[in-house]
Amino acid sequence: MAKLSKTAAIVGAAESDEIGEVPGKSALQHHAEAAHNALADAGLKKSDVDGLFTTGFSTLSIGEYLGIQPRFTDCTWVGGSSFVVHVAHALAAINAGYCEVALITHGETGRSARVRGRGSGFTNPNQPQEQYETPYGIMGPPAAYAMACSRYMHQYGEERTRQGLAEIAVSTRKWAQLNPKAMMRDPMTFEDYHDSRWIAWPFHVLDCCLVTDAGGAVVVTSAERARNLKKKPVWVLGVAESHDHNMFSQMPDLTSTVSRVTGKAALQMAGVTHDDLDLAMIYDSFTYTTLVSLEGLGFCEPGEGPDFVKAQRTAPGGDFPLNTSGGGLSYTHTGMYGMFLLVEATRQLRGETGERQVPDCKIALVNGTGGQLSSTGTAILAVD
Repeated sequence: MAKLSKTAAIVGAAESDEIGEVPGKSALQHHAEAAHNALADAGLKKSDVDGLFTTGFSTLSIGEYLGIQPRFTDCTWVGGSSFVVHVAHALAAINAGYCEVALITHGETGRSARVRGRGSGFTNPNQPQEQYETPYGIMGPPAAYAMACSRYMHQYGEERTRQGLAEIAVSTRKWAQLNPKAMMRDPMTFEDYHDSRWIAWPFHVLDCCLVTDAGGAVVVTSAERARNLKKKPVWVLGVAESHDHNMFSQMPDLTSTVSRVTGKAALQMAGVTHDDLDLAMIYDSFTYTTLVSLEGLGFCEPGEGPDFVKAQRTAPGGDFPLNTSGGGLSYTHTGMYGMFLLVEATRQLRGETGERQVPDCKIALVNGTGGQLSSTGTAILAVD
C-alpha cells in the first residue's frame, strides 16, 4: 500500500447549496448539487467523471440522475465511514487504471424526511438488528452508543468521563460559532451542557449529533491530472479500512473501536506520526464516538481520553485542533457524516476556512465511524 501514497489527490470538495433544514429538496437533489459544486471547485466538468462512488443509494440511481456513465462504480455501504473508505477505493481504482476522475457523492434528508414520517432518502441494507436486538430495547444509535459509554464509565470512572464528554461538546460548539454554515451556533457553556435534557443515560441532548438535510461531494483524481488543476492538490498519503462487527451486541469491546487497526495502518502507509498531524477530523455522532476514537487512533492510551481533551485543548486556540467545522454535534449530520469530515479537511489544508483556519495546516487525519461503532475508515491527507 505504501507505493500508492501520494499517487492521487482530492481536487474538489463541497456541500450542497443548502444544508440544515431544507424541506423542499430530495436526497438526490442534495447529491446533485454537491456533485456540481465539487466539480466546479475542481475546475472539472461532469463529462470528465469516469468513476462514480456513493452509498445508501445505488450508483445506478445516482448515475442516472446526474447523467454520468462511469467506467468504474462502487456503492460500498459500511455506514457513516463509507465516504472515507471510498477515498481508499478511488485511490486503488485510479492506480489500477479503472478510472481517472472519481466523484464521491452523498445526500440525505435526515431531518425533513422525519418530519414527513418517511425514510431519510436512502436504503439501509443492514437489518438483522430488527430481529435480534430491537425486541430487547436496542432501538437505534442513542441506545447502543449510550450502553457503550456506560461501560466506558464503569471501567474508567463516571465523573472524569462525563467531564471529557462535556469538553468535547463545548469545544466543538466553539468551532461551529466560527462556521457560517453550522446549524447550531449559539454559545454553549459547561453549565448548558450539564443542564441539558437527557436522551438515553449517560447522554444529554448535547452529547448527540444533529439530524439535518445536506449533501456533500469530493473529487479524487490521479497525481498527474491533479497537478494541472486550479487548486492545490490535497494528497492522499495513507488510507485504511476495517470493521469488526455488525450488530451492537456482537461488538468485541464496548470501549474500543476498530480505529485501533485503521489509524495505525493509515499512519504507517503515509509515513507520518501523530506528532506530524496539524488537524484531526474525527466522527462525532456522539461525544463518546470522538472520545473512544481518539484512544483507538493512538493519540492517547485506553481510558486517557478525558485527560487528553481537558481544559478545552481541542477548542479554537488549543494545541489540538479537532472537528473545526463544528462537527456532527453542531455543524451538520444527515445520518451518515463521513463526507463532511473530508470536505472540512480539504478546505483546511487549502487554507480556505477563514476565521476558523488552523495556522500552517499541512497534514490532517480524517477518521470516519459507521454502523453501531462497527466500521472505521481512516485517511491521512496533506498538501505540499
